[in-house]
Amino acid sequence: MSRYTIGVDIGTTGTKTVLLDTTAAGRASHTAAGRASHTAGIVASASRETALHSPGPGFAEADTAQWYRNVIESIREVLSTSGVSPDAVGAIATSGMVPAVIPVDGAGNALRHAILQNDARAHREVADLAETLAGTDLVSLTGSALTQQSVAPTALWLRTHEPDVYWRTSHWVGSYDWTLSALGAPLHTEQNWALESGLFSIDGDVAATVLDAAGLDRAALAPVHRPGTRVGELSKAAADDTGLRAGTALVVGGADHVLSAYAAGVNSPGDALVKLGGAGDILVASDTPVVDARLYLDAHPVPGNWLPNGCMATSGSLIRWFQALVGGAPLTELDDEAALRSPAEILCLPYFLGEKSPLHDPDLRGVFAGIHLGHTRADMYRSVLEAIAFGFRHHIDVFGQIGIPLSRVMITNGGSKSTLWKQIHADVLGYEMHPVSGHPGASLGAAVIAAIGIGALGDWSDAARFITLDTPYLPDPVRSDAYDLAYATWRELSAGMTPISHAIARTTR
Repeated sequence: MSRYTIGVDIGTTGTKTVLLDTTAAGRASHTAAGRASHTAGIVASASRETALHSPGPGFAEADTAQWYRNVIESIREVLSTSGVSPDAVGAIATSGMVPAVIPVDGAGNALRHAILQNDARAHREVADLAETLAGTDLVSLTGSALTQQSVAPTALWLRTHEPDVYWRTSHWVGSYDWTLSALGAPLHTEQNWALESGLFSIDGDVAATVLDAAGLDRAALAPVHRPGTRVGELSKAAADDTGLRAGTALVVGGADHVLSAYAAGVNSPGDALVKLGGAGDILVASDTPVVDARLYLDAHPVPGNWLPNGCMATSGSLIRWFQALVGGAPLTELDDEAALRSPAEILCLPYFLGEKSPLHDPDLRGVFAGIHLGHTRADMYRSVLEAIAFGFRHHIDVFGQIGIPLSRVMITNGGSKSTLWKQIHADVLGYEMHPVSGHPGASLGAAVIAAIGIGALGDWSDAARFITLDTPYLPDPVRSDAYDLAYATWRELSAGMTPISHAIARTTR
């Protein structure tokens, strides 16, 4: 049995590849402070940047040819830096953003740049299709509402504006599935691309109502496979490009946020992950596919489990905005200043890019409330950190209302480096916050799933062998009581400001 696997994550701004030693779990070295210096099992990693293209207002695209080059170069790098023989690598699995849209011809060649999940070109098609489907409960049918992330409106935009591409399209596929096909796998789609596309029902059947309303051909939908499915082998051409052995197994991976949660230990009902990235994500494992218009729903890689989740429009991006606003002071300096200030003296509504879940309102606006002349940038900065935590608490309220309690909460991504912010989340949410040490994200999840796909790992629970949790941050009872009162006021402020935000949006649109 092969000892090593490769996981590749096709991200919005870059590609990350890891080489995993499936036998090395538990061997992570530790510093004097007790923190793992690297993730157990990862013997090499490499990354490459991706250029974003915006040829029109609201357009967000990426060049699939650059994706392929990034994959080739990063695989070659992890082989070179690790010294691992290509013959020892048993499988590759891929992850990436969802639901990116790539129209391909019959041979699987991309017919244009990929249209990314944050692309906003199809707003008229969304409105027209929503009118046609007005009598259909799409949330109950597909697990999500009709939005600019849905694939059908994007396909309709192409039919109107790029008919040559549309009529040459044999299949619609996603980012990581296209990548696996470029390496030699047959055309396919992974279950979460299918689910988030809005073209399939929650139970996996084709959503005929949606396809008929959009006039789309169901023959253009590639076969859907679960994560861990071995779908093909590395082609001779791709083997020559990567330096790997032709015939290396190609295994279906999954959506980036799903595999990031899986690789962080969100694998039993009640496990949750707070991701402090540019946006703010919160995912909770569930053994039932609970649907709610306020949230998103994804299938967990572990068969029979699900991932209800939310995504806020801002998190780290709001902090970076405030940092620039006050002259670019180091975040560590801002943290030190804010740690000396009292909790929630100022309330901030973090809707500086509108809001995604659980409000789904692009016309909301950011607010600072309660400022007096004695306040400093430290108070305002602390209110920004607290605002994101309040947003996550709002999601936890929704999870509780639909019967999904949280039992263990992990925290990852760039913002989790801040000791103050982790403590604020513990105090606001009322849960112990478990930082995931050295978490490489979805690329690790893909590498683990590649190992499961070829039997190098025997069970989905084996992912826990590659996870190291740092000392948890515990809620402080005094601060938690203060935040309970502040959160109630924050919710009132949000409701009261909504009509004012809408009025401002109308006048400035």
